[in-house]
Amino acid sequence: MTPNTESCAAASCCIVGGGPAGLMLGYLLARKGIDVTVLEKHRDFLRDFRGDTIHPSTLDIIWQLGFLEEFLALPHQRAEKLYGEINGKETTLADFSHLPTQCKFIAFMPQWDFLNFIASKAAQLPNFRLIHNAQVLSLLEDKRQVSGVLAEVNGETQRFNASLVVGCDGRNSVVREQAGMEIRRYGAPRDVLWLKIHKRPDDPQWAMGHRGPKKNFIMIDRADYWQCGYSIPKDSLDTLKAQGIAPFLDLLTEVSPFERPRLAEDILSWDDVRLLVIRIDRLKEWAKPGLLCIGDAAHAMSPIGGVGVNLAIQDAVATANIITEPLKAGRLTLRHLKRIQRRRTFPTWATQALQIMISKAGQKKRTRPPSRMEAWLRGRKFIPFLFGRLIGVGFYREIPKL
Repeated sequence: MTPNTESCAAASCCIVGGGPAGLMLGYLLARKGIDVTVLEKHRDFLRDFRGDTIHPSTLDIIWQLGFLEEFLALPHQRAEKLYGEINGKETTLADFSHLPTQCKFIAFMPQWDFLNFIASKAAQLPNFRLIHNAQVLSLLEDKRQVSGVLAEVNGETQRFNASLVVGCDGRNSVVREQAGMEIRRYGAPRDVLWLKIHKRPDDPQWAMGHRGPKKNFIMIDRADYWQCGYSIPKDSLDTLKAQGIAPFLDLLTEVSPFERPRLAEDILSWDDVRLLVIRIDRLKEWAKPGLLCIGDAAHAMSPIGGVGVNLAIQDAVATANIITEPLKAGRLTLRHLKRIQRRRTFPTWATQALQIMISKAGQKKRTRPPSRMEAWLRGRKFIPFLFGRLIGVGFYREIPKL
């Protein structure tokens, strides 16, 4: 076809966004015999500094789907505990060893490997289509109900008609913007700067987690490099840039385990630093007739705990469980879509509330010693297991109906 012509494709469900929520939902629906089209705006999944944590509850879902062993054959690192440095002492922040799950660890894996794996499984199903380079332009409506999307695919405008459109296109969702959905914003006091430090053969086996006296430096083992994050006050990047790269390297040296000459080898300029703007928000209503948003499109999470991918996967499982039968029978209504929001509201709200509480606590300057209650809690051995449960499983766990 020539560019800028229109063609029409139909599916029972059109999913916008080929991230964790979109691909998992697409796979689960296609597995049940539903025609699914997933539209991904990029040509592949290769993007740095995406959420790369696969939590124990997500690994449980992969196990329930029957391909955990194959999945864990992919290169990954395992964290059975998360550590932090508090008052100069290394502390266990979260312990996953007692979780009621198949895998009692977090798997750190590049998200593109995770997405390629799920996409490869979905591609084996005859009623699943994944279309790359598909940029959604607008929503289609019929009788005041969303009936599909208009998208540009490799320079060609195409209509994708569907009984249901699901927005899984992240915190900058085109779907929710086009639908005019109201967003409740809760702010965040800090942002994160991501950077890479190449590994050396003599590097110690540093534990993954937070380091530094102010807990504003994190590091993740990526096999051949360290993925590092440095937390900064909100909207302070321009000030840092104006001071130059040298003072920034001085700041990193204070809180990281790397010496300054080594940092200078990998961070030559601000081009080697990527900004992650942190925000916490969620939609007032996740659904309209013919339309649903899940994952980051419905609720943007802070990177605290790395739980965003996990919640997105849980959303996808809950969605598939609720809509599969009515969608197959052609009787899907707004009532079914609202059931998804009701089911997922508490774990979303509770997780965001905990993230907000932690981020605010980190900004307060301590003017007096810890209270008796705080001192007592710090000494309790169950606290790391509690946080292991909240991070590794969450407040509510979804199980796919197979």
